[in-house]
Amino acid sequence: MRIGHGYDAHRFGHGDHVVLGGVRIAHDRGLIAHSDGDVLIHALCDALLGAAGLGDIGRHFPDTDAAWLDVDSRVLLRKVVDSLREQGLRVGNVDATVIAQQPRLGNHVPLMRERLAQDLAVDVARVNVKATTTEKMGFTGRGEGIAAHAVVLLHE
Repeated sequence: MRIGHGYDAHRFGHGDHVVLGGVRIAHDRGLIAHSDGDVLIHALCDALLGAAGLGDIGRHFPDTDAAWLDVDSRVLLRKVVDSLREQGLRVGNVDATVIAQQPRLGNHVPLMRERLAQDLAVDVARVNVKATTTEKMGFTGRGEGIAAHAVVLLHE
């Protein structure tokens, strides 16, 4: 077994939605990013790559490469899963936490879990997503951005 941890954060900017866990969520601001800014999937990709000893998301999908500009992060996740398969690894389970004061995410979590499970090629019961605030403390609490942590277990 292999364990990996990932973290990502993005600042708010202009826009009318955020994308988290592959789900488009209406909001009065968007996230500033080279891709779609899906911090949940970015943290998950880093956790998966880390557990496999394959570096990090920036190494595989650099923000200096125009090929990844505005890309749907689910595409990145599926590419990471393909890399895991090539290494003889499969996902055991995922536990992730999104940290955001706004927007409220509870109603979106079931669809996030479904989409992540689909891209990971696992049963939805193996994917857990939690949403929390920081009670108005720190950059997420002040509404400056959104962050996410992910922990994964891989099997050889």
